[in-house]
Amino acid sequence: MGMTLAEKLIAAHTDAVDRVRPGDFVEARVDVVLANDITAPIAIREFTRLGVDRVFDPERIVLVPDHFAPNKDIKSATQCQVMRDFARAQRISHYFEVGRMGIEHVLLPEQGLVGPGDVVVGADSHTCTYGALGAFATGMGSTDIAVAMATGRIWMRVPETIRIVYEGELQPWVGGKDLILYTIGRIGVSGALYKAIEFSGPTIDALSMAGRFTMANMAIEAGAKAGLFPVDDKTRAYVDARRARDYTVYAPDPDAEYAQTLKIDASAITPQVAFPYLPENSRPVSAVGDVPIDQVVIGSCTNGRLEDLRVAAEVLRGRRVAPNVRCIVIPGSQQVYLDALRAGLIEEFIAAGATVSTPTCGPCLGGHMGVLGAGERAVSTTNRNFRGRMGHPDSEVYLAGPAVAAASAVAGRIASPEEVVGCS
Repeated sequence: MGMTLAEKLIAAHTDAVDRVRPGDFVEARVDVVLANDITAPIAIREFTRLGVDRVFDPERIVLVPDHFAPNKDIKSATQCQVMRDFARAQRISHYFEVGRMGIEHVLLPEQGLVGPGDVVVGADSHTCTYGALGAFATGMGSTDIAVAMATGRIWMRVPETIRIVYEGELQPWVGGKDLILYTIGRIGVSGALYKAIEFSGPTIDALSMAGRFTMANMAIEAGAKAGLFPVDDKTRAYVDARRARDYTVYAPDPDAEYAQTLKIDASAITPQVAFPYLPENSRPVSAVGDVPIDQVVIGSCTNGRLEDLRVAAEVLRGRRVAPNVRCIVIPGSQQVYLDALRAGLIEEFIAAGATVSTPTCGPCLGGHMGVLGAGERAVSTTNRNFRGRMGHPDSEVYLAGPAVAAASAVAGRIASPEEVVGCS
């Protein structure tokens, strides 16, 4: 019996065995270790307790201050200071200071720091984003990250794999966010618990890299250990334009054994909205009803790429954000910000009455740059809508793609892009 893509990647990073099976406990080499300004200080403290002087490879560790940076208060300044001092002491070259930074899961692929065939671990649950590049990428606790920084190795239980096959041409205004919200709505937030998801099928072949990053990012919202995509010409073109080191492409064996195979008719999916307080509470925007809103957030590691901003700008162009709505646009990285500026998108956002921020995770986790008050509702392109996620426990977050978010900003309530713009 052959191996799935996840099993192939894990097996290639072990020294003791040539093949692995779900349930095996293995020690694996890692190619990249990631932490941010929330998780790195804890990992650094535990690294110090290990009594190790140096990290295993300063070129393989990436530190990104993005959650509370630029620092919003003294506590966040201290967090970033700890990470900055560690990066300097360990001569870590991939430390991204304010002004050169971005949201980590937008930044690392953009900078060519991850690629096909890699095993990547990060002290952030959305590390699974890099599965869009054919890498096995997963989130871990800061203690495990401390050991990975010291040894370049991790241990894990090999996960089973669910294969999801998407077929059919996408309808107007439907993108990767809609596909993954629909999928989580179908299998639930525990539907892939400690499993890998292999996304495949003709619809995926036609999907852009931005759409794939969005779907891989939210694999964790179905409980998955990792979300993986096959490497095709689009992947190679994206990686080859950025990556400095060589990479290896793996593919699942034709006789690989899956825990489950699920087929989805993507042509029947319309723009989706996930209601509070779980991503699985998704439904078509046409079934939402009248839901007035106070705020719209367009950005995050899920939908902060240039393609996402282009979609939002297409809806906002020549229109105004409703008077009772605050529309916050956050490019995912400095490069995305610059590209959006050069493309004229930033001017269009400002002309529409939106505000544009430096790259930050900010409002996604209720940190800053858009915290919600009691009773307020937000439509957000972020990835979680748990109770209190963006602020007050009595606030509400509705998840959507950039097209629905922008249309809602104009309408002052949750709205379909077709309602505001028409078909595209």
